[in-house]
Amino acid sequence: MAAEKTDQTVADAIVARVRAWGVDRIFGYSGDGINGVMEALRASDDAPAFIQARHEESAAFMAVAHAKYTGQVGVMAATQGPGAVHLLNGLYDAKLDSVPVVAIVGQQMRSVLGSEYQQEVDLLRLFGDVAAQYATMVVDPAQIPSAIDQAFRTALATRTPTVVIVPHDVQNAPAVEPGGEHGEIKTAAEYRAPRVLPADSDIAEAAEILAQAQRPVMLVGQGARAHADEVVAFAEHIGAAVVTSLLGKPYVDETLPYAAGTMGHLGTTASARVMAECDTLLIVGSSDPWTEFYPAPGQARAVQIDIDGRAVGRRYPVEVGLVGDAAETIRLLRERIERMAVGDWRNRVRKLVVEWHEISEARAMTPADPVNPERAIRSLNAHLPDDALLALDVGSVVYWYARQLRRSVPAHFSSTLASMGCGVPYGIAAKLAHPDRPVVVLAGDGGTQMAGLAELVTVSSRWKAWSDPRFVVLVIDNGDLAEVSWEQRETEGAPRFDTSQDLPAFPYAQYGELLGFRGELVDDPEQLDGAWQRAFAADRPTVIHVKSDRDIPMLPPLPQGESAVEQIQQTVEKEGSPHALELLRRYVELEAGSGAGA
Repeated sequence: MAAEKTDQTVADAIVARVRAWGVDRIFGYSGDGINGVMEALRASDDAPAFIQARHEESAAFMAVAHAKYTGQVGVMAATQGPGAVHLLNGLYDAKLDSVPVVAIVGQQMRSVLGSEYQQEVDLLRLFGDVAAQYATMVVDPAQIPSAIDQAFRTALATRTPTVVIVPHDVQNAPAVEPGGEHGEIKTAAEYRAPRVLPADSDIAEAAEILAQAQRPVMLVGQGARAHADEVVAFAEHIGAAVVTSLLGKPYVDETLPYAAGTMGHLGTTASARVMAECDTLLIVGSSDPWTEFYPAPGQARAVQIDIDGRAVGRRYPVEVGLVGDAAETIRLLRERIERMAVGDWRNRVRKLVVEWHEISEARAMTPADPVNPERAIRSLNAHLPDDALLALDVGSVVYWYARQLRRSVPAHFSSTLASMGCGVPYGIAAKLAHPDRPVVVLAGDGGTQMAGLAELVTVSSRWKAWSDPRFVVLVIDNGDLAEVSWEQRETEGAPRFDTSQDLPAFPYAQYGELLGFRGELVDDPEQLDGAWQRAFAADRPTVIHVKSDRDIPMLPPLPQGESAVEQIQQTVEKEGSPHALELLRRYVELEAGSGAGA
């Protein structure tokens, strides 16, 4: 049967096909190049909801966050030229954090392509890297079912972003239903994840390595999220300390006596110590990039479990790589390993964890001018609702989250790309997916000024429709791009560069009130608990503006960070700030006093 024209336009067919994949919302911004799709969304009775952001980059972040919070494909839409360019940051966020998203992007009419027409950008070349697994431009209406289906299948199968580019004139052309003849492709909106298991012989080899461990550590990443309880129970079975990647942190209960917290430069003292002392490492669903915080090469035997074979051995020289589902692979290992008696190591881990809890509390309670940001985050532990969703911006706030928040709730942000400005867009996506649950955004003044202020306007237009109106934004305001300031000291041995690091003052709480929210200004640490209590009791969104201290040190944990800490000390001494030097010495003293003795 030959292809047949229908009463629909190509744009109508795109909307219907996206809906067939179960998509309930599309994040984006309109423009002439995508207006055919916008009209199809308007005219359709069962089209996905269109979520208009204030900027295409924010829309892209929302689509990525939707995928992270729901496990579904996130979908974004934008016009050609600048609209398409603005999507790149979110698409790279998806690529680097292994998240399935699909971008539907407009393009100028086919007749003008190649003529340097207005807003004409070579989009296939633009998206060639970020959507390396699948990017296509539709040049014939008959392509649409196949192109959309392939974009969704590829995004799901590879956990990467994909892109479908549709010129404006193609969007408005009559839709064509392929008949399946030569040169025509008739496809299905269908994908089911496979069951992936390692070979029995590989399980046996890995089990033998783990059974010989005397000081085992498990590094748990986001790949364990679906069955984190089973993964953590296996750690207890083999007597392992549990360390998490930043993306794995939400899935491990940090009140457990063997949970050593997050690893890496922004990680905990306990995680650094157990990594430095372990003799066997089991990596589960993680590709954490902080390689200097892994055991030294040759120090530990290593086994890695990952659903993606490309990740195995990427960060550490493992002996056995098990490509498979984390939970099922863990079950197979457990069947082969008796409960392990590593009492000395268990006691050592408990001691290090207790010491870390003492250090983190002492850090948070260190007096600052005016509020210690670590205390601001630590105080949230007592007030965070069990059903809350957390979104983070990028910057120093991620350090304080990693080290001070011990409550296990879903939390997402731009991790591997580490792009500022993601916090409020991520929070909006979380709230749209779960309007009956409270959402908390943790952000710094840098990320808030970059994109958060604009997207609070989006919140103001939507919050009254949410069954739970609580949307709490904590802005830690120290007037500084603090993470970069401390990086300059550490990696460049250079003092803080005021011109590049100073941020303009802004009344965040008053801005929230202007938008119809509640606003709280906190300039005394004793005000923190009350601010959180009122925010979670409120009948509307709340902006909590915390006046913070930019001199709170951002130190890597010891022993791996020893040379970096020495570099920071030398630089701060040269800067000649008595306040910064006093705080630094206090923090170094706390860090250096941990982990003594085995």
